[in-house]
Amino acid sequence: MTDEDREAKQAVLGLAAAGDSAAFEAIVREHQSMVFSLACYFMHDPSRAEEIGQEVFLRLYRNLRRIESPEHLVQWLRTVTWRCAIDESRRSAHQASVGLEEIAEPAAEERTGDLLAERRLRALVASLPPKPRMMVILRFQEELELAEIAEIMEVPVNTVKSNLSRALAVLRAKLVRVMGDVKV
Repeated sequence: MTDEDREAKQAVLGLAAAGDSAAFEAIVREHQSMVFSLACYFMHDPSRAEEIGQEVFLRLYRNLRRIESPEHLVQWLRTVTWRCAIDESRRSAHQASVGLEEIAEPAAEERTGDLLAERRLRALVASLPPKPRMMVILRFQEELELAEIAEIMEVPVNTVKSNLSRALAVLRAKLVRVMGDVKV
């Protein structure tokens, strides 16, 4: 991000904190896809991801004055999205849910990869416990560094490393059971 971009984003942030609804709308438009994407990958339910996104931006509106910079805003949004997704998954753990196999895939651009393998991998990631699942999503979908994940999840970097290592080992073992020992 250039200094000009940063200054412009800082100005929008200041306007939003002062009550400018157009500035807040600009912030939401800029970051809503990231928030929705994180929540959707975690929950595997677009409607629940939208609800999480609404909750995240409601909390942002209430806490705008605490946001110090555009970088802090992104970290804050990721952290709050993670917490809201965890809370929602705990609430919904006792509710009946529809399996991934029963949900129609949304229309998307043509892909060259193996769709069946991708679908199975998503299901395997979804089977991980909440914290390791979010770490895998932040690392491989959001492409965050380990230190960024540690900051968002408020854990030491070594905890992120060990949890990711264990999660990947579990995913490898499950993938081998599901697909057989495939050499890549």
